[in-house]
Amino acid sequence: MRKFGCGLLMVLGIIAAAFVALLLFGQTLPDAKPQPKAGAATPAPTPGKAATSHGGILAVPVTGVTRSALADSWEDPREGGVRQHHGTDIMAPGGTVVTAAAPGTIEKLFQSAAGGTTLYVRSPDRQWVYYYAHLSAYAPGVHEGQGVKVSDPLGYVGDTGNAGAGNFHLHFGLQRVTPDQHWYQGRDVNPYPYLAGKPSQR
Repeated sequence: MRKFGCGLLMVLGIIAAAFVALLLFGQTLPDAKPQPKAGAATPAPTPGKAATSHGGILAVPVTGVTRSALADSWEDPREGGVRQHHGTDIMAPGGTVVTAAAPGTIEKLFQSAAGGTTLYVRSPDRQWVYYYAHLSAYAPGVHEGQGVKVSDPLGYVGDTGNAGAGNFHLHFGLQRVTPDQHWYQGRDVNPYPYLAGKPSQR
């Protein structure tokens, strides 16, 4: 009988130890990635690991302009409400150097009625196009097929196209594309969260 009682105690002890181990296993370890708290702000979305060199955050592509100076102008009315704005306008004096917001390849230099002097850069994974518009001129040596790194000079802030005389700014656009699409076939995405490093309030 005494042996039976000892055996029963041992079995109960093993069950209790297993239960405690299960409870501890379900807890977050100190070095585990913390889970966001309920109600916490959602991080800004990221274009993808291969799209930028800053973990999804684009560099501000106008020399001297800080992230805090940016305004979210996505879908602001244009031309009396006839169309919506699809990009982020970065205000700066005419002639300020415009630089690459992310690495990639210059896919197109283009003159258009709306964008004026423009430049398109394709990301290394070919899934994103970065659009620079209203430039006054391209930087020396800039050409199609050229590889660029973050902060490489691309051109200069201007007022070409439909910007309006004296309304100096860079229109920066972001488009999602498939690798086989052309530079002009992308789907517009709000670039503000990627430039400012915080979610859009729109």
